[in-house]
Amino acid sequence: MSDTVPAWSIEPIWVVEATYAPDAAETRPAVRPEHLDRIARLRAEGTILEAGGYLDLSTALILVRAPSEAEAIALFRDDVYMRAGVWVELRAKPYGRVALDGEPSGA
Repeated sequence: MSDTVPAWSIEPIWVVEATYAPDAAETRPAVRPEHLDRIARLRAEGTILEAGGYLDLSTALILVRAPSEAEAIALFRDDVYMRAGVWVELRAKPYGRVALDGEPSGA
């Protein structure tokens, strides 16, 4: 057995999945700048670790730090994509993120 401390830890985060509407390609461009500004702000604050969407506009994935599933979803319930109907459904799943020593962990 080794007495060395691992150079990693597991950070519990949430993967939020947002389903795009069938007409997202048409509705998204008008509200995309507002959406991306908000994503960039939440990422700069450390709430969002990563965000993006499949290029086929089926689903977006957002890795977030939140205390619960409800709070992870609440981060996006009032997003302009939901208000404008670009996204039609939100779900969240818990995820164990491997965090290396020296990385911000949100803890």
